[in-house]
Amino acid sequence: MIQRITRGLEITLALLILGFVSGYSNPSLTHPIEKVRAFTRQIEFDYVEWMSNAAVIKIRAASAGIPYTLGHESQKEIVSAHLRVTQLVLEKEYQLAQIYADAEVTDKELASESLRAELDKLYARQRELAPLAEAILQEQVSQVLAEVGLTAVGQPVPNVWYHSTPLPMALIVSPRDRIEQVANISVDTNLTLDEQAQLESNVDQGLNSSSLIVNIGGVGVYPTMVMRTTDLNWTLSTIAHEWIHNYLTLRPLGFSYNETPELRTMNETTASIAGDEIGALVVQRFYPERLTASLSSPGLVSLPTNHPNPADLPRPPFDFRAQMHETRITADALLAEGKIEEAEAYMEERRLVFLQNGYLLRKINQAYFAFHGAYADSPGGAAGEDPVGPAVRTLREQSESLADFVNTISWMWKFEHLQKAVD
Repeated sequence: MIQRITRGLEITLALLILGFVSGYSNPSLTHPIEKVRAFTRQIEFDYVEWMSNAAVIKIRAASAGIPYTLGHESQKEIVSAHLRVTQLVLEKEYQLAQIYADAEVTDKELASESLRAELDKLYARQRELAPLAEAILQEQVSQVLAEVGLTAVGQPVPNVWYHSTPLPMALIVSPRDRIEQVANISVDTNLTLDEQAQLESNVDQGLNSSSLIVNIGGVGVYPTMVMRTTDLNWTLSTIAHEWIHNYLTLRPLGFSYNETPELRTMNETTASIAGDEIGALVVQRFYPERLTASLSSPGLVSLPTNHPNPADLPRPPFDFRAQMHETRITADALLAEGKIEEAEAYMEERRLVFLQNGYLLRKINQAYFAFHGAYADSPGGAAGEDPVGPAVRTLREQSESLADFVNTISWMWKFEHLQKAVD
């Protein structure tokens, strides 16, 4: 036990130092980013304070010996209890936000008094359960990492440490004449929608750029940050995803994360592929009751011969990834021709198409694709015709195992290395 705690402390210190040196969690302070930070300095998220507090929580949990003193059923009961409390917290927080957003409620403190009292009790219960549930999930992910060969003498390096928490949002900035992430700055969690829109407008007008504030599901600091949710399958995949980032940070690929757009996509796509595989294995081993049957693909809809009203015809489902793929390709083509205004008008037209099909996207712009296009673990989608994602997926297909794939790509620091490996 002491050895585990000591190793965790050593890795924490190493990654803190590495984070300051490489600027992994946030882009390095290059000149374009400093221009953006002129608009964000007062509202940037404090990672140092967050990591310090989270590390204390992890050390206390490790010293208690959880989950090693509990049987499998007791572990599952703790995880389930934590999910139930999280569900109640999220519901009550939503109700509280509704009260504060309602213009007809004049005395918001009085109207929310009982609700805030309920939340205080739920927060206290959550603080009791979270360290236990997180320690259990960490150990379960660690066991699977050992089984797939991503450990040293059976121990993950670094240790699997994560903490669920309200996450910061990310301000993404791209030039208008091309799709490229030039800044990714974490800003405070509690920015209102109006404040987000105003910040984007200030940045765009001041720098002639395209910007967008996006919600994120996790951050690869150490301990890693994972969004609060009641979806255990997603949580396990995200824990593994962010641990893969920690693993890569100690190797050339992760250390070079911010060097080029191609390397960023290689990092994120690798973490997505490996995270999903590891998360699925954890569910299969420890929570088989949560396995979901794969949906059958929709069949073709044939037209009847009696010429009915077109509005009455059954409509095939809206394929989000295919439609977003088409949008990205067309936007890239317009920008390549120097037609910036036309590209921006087209992306707004397409946003309305997505809206009509039930997808509430506040903006589709260059920054949207610069961020989402890096997660290319599946064909299509926001990556468009970017060759990086397909190359990473090809390397995974060619690899004998998940460990072989991760270890091979982790020692690359140029996209050309990946091209050579798959060609």
